[in-house]
Amino acid sequence: MRNLLASLTLLLVATACTAPGSNPSQKRSSIESMATETLQELYRRHPEARARVQASEGYAVFTNKQVSVLFVGGGGGYGVARDQKRRTTTYMRMGEGSVGIGLGLKDFRAVFVFDDRELFDEFLVHGWDVGGEADAAAKSGEDGGAASAAASVRKGVKIYQFTESGLALRANIAGTRYWPYDSLN
Repeated sequence: MRNLLASLTLLLVATACTAPGSNPSQKRSSIESMATETLQELYRRHPEARARVQASEGYAVFTNKQVSVLFVGGGGGYGVARDQKRRTTTYMRMGEGSVGIGLGLKDFRAVFVFDDRELFDEFLVHGWDVGGEADAAAKSGEDGGAASAAASVRKGVKIYQFTESGLALRANIAGTRYWPYDSLN
């Protein structure tokens, strides 16, 4: 049973890391649409974020789907990073694995805003590993809710995160990796 749950989790991660579309142009277009919608939602919820994003060195927008079943969990997604100063775009992927107690399925969006040039460049070239979380969310359409505030993971970086849909209750140790989406760049 445990192997079946781990296998299903890995299948979700592999599927979620791939942007919709049958060719690179369609995949880029779907990522751009997700990023535009996510930024519009961010500015609606946090109007002050617009000025922060516009003044930043760069920003990244991601969608992520996560699943947790008993003691294992995982997730994956994709996004885009924009260098405000150099006017470049980098398409990216993300993947997550976790251990701990949890149950749930969640679809969320995240916007990283980089005020520090070195951290942004490091993110683009090497990606990041981020870990540890506790989570409670229940949302379907406009009903329900989840935490949606700006947080700092490192000095010079703000993260806005909000749940699109899902139900989750978990406490675990997670590792999340972000890396360039080579076939789209």
